[in-house]
Formats: sequence, structure tokens, C-alpha cells
Amino acid sequence: MAGSSLVGVLALQGDVREHAAVLAGLGADVVLVRRPEELAAVDGLVIPGGESSVIDKLSRAFEMQEPIRAAIAAGLPVYGTCAGLILLADEVLDGIEGQQSFGGMDIAVRRNAFGRQTESFEVALDVPVVGEPPVHATFIRAPIVERAGPDVDVLATLPDGGIVAVRRGALLGTSFHPEVDGETRFHELFLERVRDRSGR
Repeated sequence: MAGSSLVGVLALQGDVREHAAVLAGLGADVVLVRRPEELAAVDGLVIPGGESSVIDKLSRAFEMQEPIRAAIAAGLPVYGTCAGLILLADEVLDGIEGQQSFGGMDIAVRRNAFGRQTESFEVALDVPVVGEPPVHATFIRAPIVERAGPDVDVLATLPDGGIVAVRRGALLGTSFHPEVDGETRFHELFLERVRDRSGR
């Protein structure tokens, strides 16, 4: 479709529908991605929140791990929220035994950073790259970035300095869930990269 990019949401597990709804609301053509040939057709990919260890296992069962790694290496724009952020990390500090990630971002992420007891919390975050007003951020058993490499832009931190939003090239990651709060600015940032890459 003229002027429109095809954006995929990795649909192995997690809050797939919420992301698809936000992207469609922003005018993107959205497809759910479960197979390598579906991945090959998209101009960008969202990896939703869910269980990072489950998404990792399913990505291998569906023979998606290597195609996703190759797409990231080739510059495909990818936005990961919560579990998706964990899957974009080169290093997962507290993964379950055998857990793997897709990687691509020079960060170290702790999966259960706030302890299992803190199931969720909400906070207003200043995120200069998306402007005003502050972002209403919902954290649900959220990870935190404990180390960010020199080529990673830190976009947002908690008051205690914990890193909760990062970007490296075409990769974007947030610890929180904009898709559950009607917050569209991170998806807009992602779609800008998609349009830049697809030349639309």
C-alpha cells in the first residue's frame, strides 16, 4: 500500500494484540509474525511483553531465533517492551538455565529486577526524546538495564537511576508497557525508523 509500511508483531506469546492495536491506530499495516517467511516480509518488528524465557523457547521451536538474529544484524527496526527488551539484550543477568536472547543491543538486563513481589507499579517518567508531557509508565514484573554500552542511548531512568528505556541504532527497548496506557510516542519513534529504512 502506497506510503504504508508493513510492521510485524512477534506473536509467539505475550500482549500481542495490544501492540497490534496501537500500531494500526498509528496507520501502520500490521501482521502477526510466527514464521520466518512472515518475518522476511516486514519492515519492522515489535517483540511484546510476556515471559522472555517462553518467547525464547518458542522462537527456537518455530525456527525463528536465527532469522530474527539475522534481521537484527541486517538493521531491521525492532522495538521490544519488557520481555522484548530482555530478548534484545546481549546479556541476561538472571535468565533461567539455558535461556538465550536474540541480542543486538550492548546492554545487560536483569529480568526480575524489582522482585517477584512487586508485581507492578506506575510512575511518571521524563523522556526528553519524546517531549512533554511525562510518560505514564506501567511496570509489570519489569526488567531493568544494569549496564549500557557506549553506543547505547539511555532514553529514560527511574528516580534512583535505574535505566528503563534504551535505543541503539534501529533497536528500541523499554522496561515498561506503553501499549497498555494509550501511550503511543514510543511506537511513533519506532515507526519513524521503519519509514526511514523502507524509504517511505
